[in-house]
Amino acid sequence: MPGTAVGSETGSDERLTTVTVNCTGHVRSAVGQPRLEFTFTGTTLRAFLDAFFDEYDVADMLIAETEAEATTRGWAPVDEDVPGTWNANPEGEQTRAYARVLVNGRFNESLEGLDTRLDDGDRVALVYPFMFCL
Repeated sequence: MPGTAVGSETGSDERLTTVTVNCTGHVRSAVGQPRLEFTFTGTTLRAFLDAFFDEYDVADMLIAETEAEATTRGWAPVDEDVPGTWNANPEGEQTRAYARVLVNGRFNESLEGLDTRLDDGDRVALVYPFMFCL
């Protein structure tokens, strides 16, 4: 049944969790719809992504395997003394440059990364925008 997957997760409980998935850009094109309900086994963003990627072939659009895939050169100089807290997920758990995974409107890097807990009714956004250069 599309939108329902029973995946495995190391150390997870066997609870079924249903979230609303919002897809934009290339992810929306690949999934074929902008919004869907998705049920998976587990309670973390990691369990959700494993199950979702088993059903929809979008992992390569979103997840960077290396630090180089997760970053891009910008126009602004890098300030070595960034104010506040700068969080990055561990290598292999980062999103590609310009791609983002959000839980209830917050970047997963601002939460607990892929270990962020998900509850029924949470919103997960998978964002990989179309980029146009002139």
